[in-house]
Amino acid sequence: MAWLIARRSFLLLALAACSRAPRFLEYHGPEVTQIRVFKTERRMELMHGDDVLRSYEIGLGFAPAGHKQRYGDGRTPEGEYTIDRRNPQSRYHLSLGISYPNQQDRERAEAAGEDPGGDIFIHGRGRGNQFVRGDWTVGCIAVTDSEIEDIYAMVPNGTPIVIYP
Repeated sequence: MAWLIARRSFLLLALAACSRAPRFLEYHGPEVTQIRVFKTERRMELMHGDDVLRSYEIGLGFAPAGHKQRYGDGRTPEGEYTIDRRNPQSRYHLSLGISYPNQQDRERAEAAGEDPGGDIFIHGRGRGNQFVRGDWTVGCIAVTDSEIEDIYAMVPNGTPIVIYP
């Protein structure tokens, strides 16, 4: 009976750890002047000029090969964008919006008679996804919840992001 109580206590603590509220951190280091994402290497770098400030392992869309073409294709876009919005109440802990689709993406999708999709973010895992690994998003860039807290503090709106194949 004691082992059952201990097991339940452990599970409750584990669930509580997975559902903590975001921490809003302050950052006083060098300015992040660009974000670089290397899809093949599953790596994201926060840059200050030519210097890498931080590097993160990332998860991508569930169909990561190639540039996002349309809504629902599971691909992460490729190209040059900017961080254009913040969501402090994201269901994925915290999130930073990427300016996909740009004009070129919209024109390509329109020519194909498709909806280009949207709502592409850099985000954490959020409740229920703490143990998910690999490429699991619908086109976003995923990091851990503690990593998105750092990124959220470091990266202002307007920061360029380049997503390489």
